[in-house]
Amino acid sequence: MRRLFQALLASAVALGLAAPAMAQDKTIKMGTMAWEDLTPITGITKKVLEDKGFTVEVTEFSEWGIAYAALTRGDVQIMASQTDYVAQDYWQRNKNRLEKISPASHGLYQGIAVPKYVPIDSLEQLNENADKFGGKIVGIEPGSGLMRDAGNAVSEYGLNLQLVEGSTAAMTAALKSATDRQEWIAVTIWEPSWMAQKFDIKYLADPKGVFPPPQSYYWIGQKGFSEENPEARETIASVYVPLADITAINAAVNDGKTMDQAIADWTAAHADLIGRWENIKSY
Repeated sequence: MRRLFQALLASAVALGLAAPAMAQDKTIKMGTMAWEDLTPITGITKKVLEDKGFTVEVTEFSEWGIAYAALTRGDVQIMASQTDYVAQDYWQRNKNRLEKISPASHGLYQGIAVPKYVPIDSLEQLNENADKFGGKIVGIEPGSGLMRDAGNAVSEYGLNLQLVEGSTAAMTAALKSATDRQEWIAVTIWEPSWMAQKFDIKYLADPKGVFPPPQSYYWIGQKGFSEENPEARETIASVYVPLADITAINAAVNDGKTMDQAIADWTAAHADLIGRWENIKSY
């Protein structure tokens, strides 16, 4: 009986020791789009979570449909998204199985822009100057939300300019070439973008409201994530990255740094701010 009692006691102690170890499993599966506006938000939030003792596994997706499907299935637990307009269709379709955790940034804007030396200020003035623009608006990748909205603008304003599909790289090269020569050019562009910082441009006014107003970024998760992960939720909710900082990080990448280096430099320069973010209640 004595040996049996000792064996049972040893088992109880072993189980008692194992329980806290299981409770300390603090792994967060984070999704992201490999885009220049979302990557800094993801990287900075990952850093803050890791400083609080979490292990963060990041999965990159190529388009919103795949990302939202992975989130609703549980392949990832959280991701940052613009639910108001850019990914509104996917959010509306899946929101009953998801939750908004907290805002992460604000100010995303997409539109048609020209260099500041071009003396027009509105989309309504494009037609009367179509020849000066070579009869075209230089676009980016087909299928993007920006190109969809730009196509709607061509229709709504009855523009006699062709919206030219291409790539971000080709648009950037065309914009640089035109500004170097002080030529007229109209392009589809967005903020935050290092291009908006590097080139002296202005967005054309959109009196018909075809392009969405400035949008917010939110951390979203599977429904129940916040209740099941209160410390992670509080940590995530403490993070807010101003749009200008996202732009600056991407400008550093354009100047030759890797995204990881640019994010590390930003977090080092903002150590005091991150320390205040991390000063949250313990669970």
